[in-house]
Amino acid sequence: MPNKVTSNEIFEKVKAACAADEVEVFVERKRAALTRFHNNFIGQNGEEENLHISVRALHDGRTARASGNKTNDESLARLAKSAYEAALEQPQNPDLLPMPESQNYEAVERFDEATAALSPLARAEAVGKVVERADKNGLTVAGVLASNSSTQTLMNSKGLVVEHAETRAEFSVTYFKGEAGNTAQSGWAKGNFAKADELEVEALAERACQKALDNKDQQEIEPGKYTVILEPAAALDYLGFIFYDFAATAVEDKQSCFTGQLGKQVFGSNIAITDDVFHPMQTGSVWDGEGMPRRKVTLVENGVLKNLVYSRQTAKKLNAEPTGHGFLLPNEYGEAPMNLVFSGGNTSLEEMIRATERGILVTRLWYIREVDPFEKILTGMTRDGTFLVEDGKVKGALRNFRFNQSVKEALHNVAEMGEPVRTAGEESFEMVVPPMKIRDFNFTEVTKF
Repeated sequence: MPNKVTSNEIFEKVKAACAADEVEVFVERKRAALTRFHNNFIGQNGEEENLHISVRALHDGRTARASGNKTNDESLARLAKSAYEAALEQPQNPDLLPMPESQNYEAVERFDEATAALSPLARAEAVGKVVERADKNGLTVAGVLASNSSTQTLMNSKGLVVEHAETRAEFSVTYFKGEAGNTAQSGWAKGNFAKADELEVEALAERACQKALDNKDQQEIEPGKYTVILEPAAALDYLGFIFYDFAATAVEDKQSCFTGQLGKQVFGSNIAITDDVFHPMQTGSVWDGEGMPRRKVTLVENGVLKNLVYSRQTAKKLNAEPTGHGFLLPNEYGEAPMNLVFSGGNTSLEEMIRATERGILVTRLWYIREVDPFEKILTGMTRDGTFLVEDGKVKGALRNFRFNQSVKEALHNVAEMGEPVRTAGEESFEMVVPPMKIRDFNFTEVTKF
């Protein structure tokens, strides 16, 4: 990790130089490495180490933050002074709470030495097999294999000290024939895990390659409402747009699609959602931006909105208990669940297909945008493998569709679900989601791609 100065030494120097009533220091040390490949060659191999220091000063009901990356005494003193002087420029906030004292946390282990030590040679060897598959099948391949390790430390002048160490490994791959992009005969897959050996690079490459091979002779069918089978990545990027709607701040500000619906049926009775940082397929720290312990929260049970998540300040305002979902202060968002886990079922993807008379199988969705935030109507397009299902079989590839569909309505129409898995996409952060079979999913037009 960069720099020999310890996080505690940084904190002590900042605290000594800051004239504020209270001071908080967040230190993140990160090492990131990647191997990027395109046109069946490795085009980039890089590694970097970064240090980020963020100081929050709280004084006389005012707070502000300043950030830097230098650890010499002069720079740290300047950072402490900047945070303090910025706080003095803010209006007094009567809702601003004092910094929390020391807390108790449930331990999780999310640092893997082998992932932290993953070498350029090991990445290159893995990518080499991915490229061999492309050459063998007459395809072009592009993607990235990356790994990183990080340590986050949060300390404040009230005695709170907490640290979290974590590794991540990610692999994203696209095989295609023809012009690169959405116009191509393409297939895609992606994974993101705390441990590199959980990535299963060859299995992901095989899946993406087969998608590309199958995604040929694309036919065009009329848009309309279809039974859709969303593979986990498609489900993730579609459902991920509701994460902030579970924030108590969003509901209080009437910016949530769940405004006024706490305790009411918002989805079908087969839908259950929790926010659970302790889930074995999740990543992240067990403390939030203020250092409060994260709690497991049941958000939706049997389709009923049971709970929201709260930062300390929002909880006090609404006479609730904080759930440990706040962000670094100051911020305008309040809180959000960042470890969503959707319940699933026991129907495999293959069984969903066999039980479908006519429908559409979707590999992934992209370019998703919000049309109506209160009904949670989203629009976007299919990509990298959209297939027609008839009489229980995949009959061939389709031209891509644009969809225009409410998430709330869709989650009333879930017919079957598979086993939830840790899933990575491009439009949302990683979550635990199942594949889903949904009735009457609204495709509005065939795209030009």
